[in-house]
Amino acid sequence: MRGELGDEYTEALRKVYEGRVPGGADLVAYWFEKARAQIESGECQRAGLVATNSIRGGANQQVLARILATPSPGLRGEGEGEMRIFNAWSDEEWINEGAAVRVSLVCFGNSPRPQAGEGLGVRGILNGQLVESIHADLTAGEGLNLTQAKLLKENAGVCFMGASKKAPFDIPGDLARQWLKLPNPNGRPNSEVVRPWANGMDITRRASDTWIVDFGTDMSEADAALYEAPFEYVVQHVKPVSEKNRDKVVARNWWRHARPRIDMRIALKGLPRYIATPHVSKHRIFVWIAPAVLPDQMLIVTARSDDATFGILHSRFHELWALRMGTWMGAGNDPRYTPTTTFETFPFPEGLTPKDSAPLTRPDGHHLPPVGEGNSSPLPQAGELGVRAADNWLNPPEWTDWLRTPEEEKAGYPLRPVAKTGHEADLKKRTLTNLYNARPAWLDNAHKALDAAVAQAYGWNDYKPEMPDEEILRRLLALNLVRAS
Repeated sequence: MRGELGDEYTEALRKVYEGRVPGGADLVAYWFEKARAQIESGECQRAGLVATNSIRGGANQQVLARILATPSPGLRGEGEGEMRIFNAWSDEEWINEGAAVRVSLVCFGNSPRPQAGEGLGVRGILNGQLVESIHADLTAGEGLNLTQAKLLKENAGVCFMGASKKAPFDIPGDLARQWLKLPNPNGRPNSEVVRPWANGMDITRRASDTWIVDFGTDMSEADAALYEAPFEYVVQHVKPVSEKNRDKVVARNWWRHARPRIDMRIALKGLPRYIATPHVSKHRIFVWIAPAVLPDQMLIVTARSDDATFGILHSRFHELWALRMGTWMGAGNDPRYTPTTTFETFPFPEGLTPKDSAPLTRPDGHHLPPVGEGNSSPLPQAGELGVRAADNWLNPPEWTDWLRTPEEEKAGYPLRPVAKTGHEADLKKRTLTNLYNARPAWLDNAHKALDAAVAQAYGWNDYKPEMPDEEILRRLLALNLVRAS
């Protein structure tokens, strides 16, 4: 919004609507709130608006929730009424001048008179079907209103968006490995400020062997300059960009990332590995990442290293929750995952919550596995076996060499998969997206075994793969509300 409207207009708009439209909401959300206020004051009776389908989730959804929480004057001469969404299309294709997006169409305001044949229980039409009610996430039905889900304290401080650089700090791996060999005036290795980097495409496709210059969260310019080659690169390529940033703090500290995610770095410190998922992805996939790798903002990371947490996140139950609690992006309608709405609301099984799986900290600052973690339990074992099989498919030993220079090994950087001669094209096709598009029988069986183990952890002895999605979500919502109370 700032890019299109400028700082002055954006700040003025947010000030006028403060307390009514949350920060981070799209511009269209302000039109929904403006229409709601006019209906509430009696200036009009109903409104119909078109928005991208992201109006159903995140900060935007709060505007729809405000509509449903507002009493309205009702139709003239008919006494008090109630404001509600009475007609909506939640997810429609919209093509305009060659641009393809996904949209939601929302009609709200004073309830219109029931149409013939609607019945007394009918209170709206959603996607052309008569329904009893329409919720703020543009779903319908009694007993399953996921907009009621609450943030859970036991999940807080565990899931984070990766670092946001806002400038070209990233470099090719070949250049980074050259720098690792160079001396510095401070006698320190460049591995202290140069490290592997990963974004969403490194997960869904093949690893790009991209590295990043990272001067941390508080290193001074003078100290950064002692790492000669990385600093000179940043002076040449980053400084001209960062000094133009409208954020004065970012401009002043141009040699550091704009949003280095201090809390995330603290949570990841000492872990032998951590969990990551792409912010936007066709398939909701989770992977293990080595601690030396810095996650980009297009990765959402979970600061846990145990197989049980990984298995729960990769289960059908969490995937269903994430799809309904998240938002969507672009013409491909790919789901987005967020630390707040999709992770911090999700009710983990009793005894396996993020609070329970927190690693123990040794006096030297390193972590020990959480109490009870091990391979004797069906859940960790199912998760580990699935990961191992997927890894073998992605990088079959017949096609793959694992390489690392002496400098990388000394710094503790992970091995890199490199295609053996003649298998470059073969390995290029081995991506997680292609794997989950095909979903071979062995992968489907691995997920079914994982789901059964997670269901056992929930105590759902009646679970079968045929259990309807709505029933699973209903149980998870009930558990969320109990935990939040």
